[in-house]
This record gives sequence, structure tokens and C-alpha cells, in this order.
Amino acid sequence: MATESGLLHVTDKNFSAEVLQSDIPVLVDFWASWCGPCRAISPIVEELAQEYTGKVKITKLNVDENPATPSQYGVRGIPTLILFKGGEVLDQIVGSVPKARLKAMIDKAL
Repeated sequence: MATESGLLHVTDKNFSAEVLQSDIPVLVDFWASWCGPCRAISPIVEELAQEYTGKVKITKLNVDENPATPSQYGVRGIPTLILFKGGEVLDQIVGSVPKARLKAMIDKAL
């Protein structure tokens, strides 16, 4: 289910269909509601969702509600942002980082 900003919330159940089988690169923001740095980076992730509409799918996955996927990808700290292309991990950033760093990571996939 996509939000107004174009951000898509994925779960353990739809992760494969929405992320691994996507025709375009997908950025997944692994987050939790209690995580301060996650809340800090959230507006940046929403801006990216608007800027890259149609070119990159920007998604969020709540690690508390969906524990299987983060453990499959070795997510130990949050926020962790993983960029997928063609079902493979292309790049990964852990922690709250400036928007320019995220844009640079995404632009490499395009």
C-alpha cells in the first residue's frame, strides 16, 4: 500500500513480490517506530520517494512487525537502507545519513 508521497510499506509477506521481483531498483528502509534516527531520516526517505517516482521504488519495512526479512539480510542496526536491483543487494547504508549520500547510492543503480 503506497502512501501519498509514493512510499510503499512492505512486509515479510509481500517483500519478494514488491522488492525482489521489481523491474526497477528498490530502496528498502528497515525501521521501527521507537527508533529516533529512523524518525530523523523518514522525511528524507519520503522526499526521495517523490523525486524518484517511476524510476526507483522507495519502500519501508517495520522490523518489529516483520522480523523474517531483516534477519534474512543481516539487519542488526536501524535504520538500515538496502538498495536492491534485479533481486540482488546492490548497496547498503546503516544509520541516519544526509540526503546527498542516499541520492548518490540510488543514482548508481540508475
